[in-house]
Parts: sequence; C-alpha cells; structure tokens
Amino acid sequence: MALTKVILYVHLCFAPALVSGCAKDNQQPVAINPPAPVTPPVITDSAIITYLALGDSYTIGQGVQPNERYPAQTVEKLKPHGIIVSEPQYIATTGWTTVDLQNAIASENPEGPFGIVTLLIGVNDTYRRYDTTGYRADFIILLQKSIELAGGIKQHVFVLSIPDYSVTPYGGGSAEISARIDLFTGINKDVTLANGIEYINVTNLSREMGNDASLIADGLHPSGKEYEKWAQLLADTINKVY
Repeated sequence: MALTKVILYVHLCFAPALVSGCAKDNQQPVAINPPAPVTPPVITDSAIITYLALGDSYTIGQGVQPNERYPAQTVEKLKPHGIIVSEPQYIATTGWTTVDLQNAIASENPEGPFGIVTLLIGVNDTYRRYDTTGYRADFIILLQKSIELAGGIKQHVFVLSIPDYSVTPYGGGSAEISARIDLFTGINKDVTLANGIEYINVTNLSREMGNDASLIADGLHPSGKEYEKWAQLLADTINKVY
C-alpha cells in the first residue's frame, strides 16, 4: 500500500464529500464468461495444489514475516484436512492499485493453471481517490484474469474484501476512509457474487484492529495475529471446495 507514514498524506474530509468525490456508479454487475475449463488433475491426498496470491501490501504482508502472511498461514491451516498446497506464488507489492496489478500480471505472465487463486485489491484505489466506475472496470478485468489463471474453474478463485485501515493509528479513526472502503468493497462484492465466485469478508475482521493493538504490525498494516483470522476464513472456504 502507498500508505507509509513518511511519504504519504491522508486528506480527511467529511463523509458527505465521499459521494460527491466519486464518479456515479450505477452499473449492474457484469457476468464474466470464463474460458473453457482446463481439465484439472485428480486431487488425491498426495497431490500438491498450486497457489497464486494476487494483491497489494495485505497479500505480501507488509510489516510481518513471510510465514505470517495470510496466504502462508492458509496453507498451514489446510494441512490437517489433508489438503496439501505448495508455497504460494505472489504477485503483490505495497502500494499497488488495480491497474498496477494488471500490469504486473502481464509482465510476470505466471504459468497456470493454479489450483487456488486469491485476489485482494482496491485499498490503494480508495486511497488515491480513484473513481468507482474505473475501479469496477479494472476489478472485472482482474477477476477475469484470475479465472483464466485458475484454468477457467471459478470454484478455484477466492476474493477477499478490502480491509479498513481507518481504525489503525495511521487511519486516525477517519469516517471518510471507512465509508470509502465500504463503497469500493460493495463494488467488488457485487461483481464477485454475480459471477458465482467465493467472497470472503475480512473488512469486519479488520475493524477489530481498532480495539486490539496486538492486531496491528506497524501502525497501519495487520499483524500476523490478524492475518491468522483471515487465513482461517479462507482455509474453511477452500476446504469446502477440495
């Protein structure tokens, strides 16, 4: 996330300004037609499922150790269920927007299909005050790409909602930040569910950081303890699929 204390500045305003500051987004969720599914391998107890994690600072785990990232913790939580997943491959960097992630995927050209693809993106679009219409269009592109990387199998794609950093010391309890995150999260939720893809709400969980300092790593980003909660939700959802 482009949200470090040293170089960034949060412009706070009253919540009503949020609505006027965003382009009106009256679009209905657009159904994505996936490519013809690639025949997946038969999953056995000894099979290793590949995992691609797409996102920004929340996915790469800014401020925590690699094993504390939510994708890494998810892999560990699946083991007791006999679901063996490879070490996650990450395409994620602090500060990335939806457009940055699109460009990175095109540049890295990951080789699929992957048995698990997770997507968590949007907080930097809200931070930079991008319009909602543009975010919807870019999120649809990323969701389409996620489905392609999962071999056209929608059941192997998992979308996480945008965490609310307003409750952290850096966010300062800003109602404007929280409302804007709700707005963008509503968009990605609508698009995700309209396409029959699993949606995992971590926004409400992230708001618990406001009452427990141990859930915050660096004054802004979640700690491994907070990511563990996200990983549990994700692992429970993946377990139903596999």
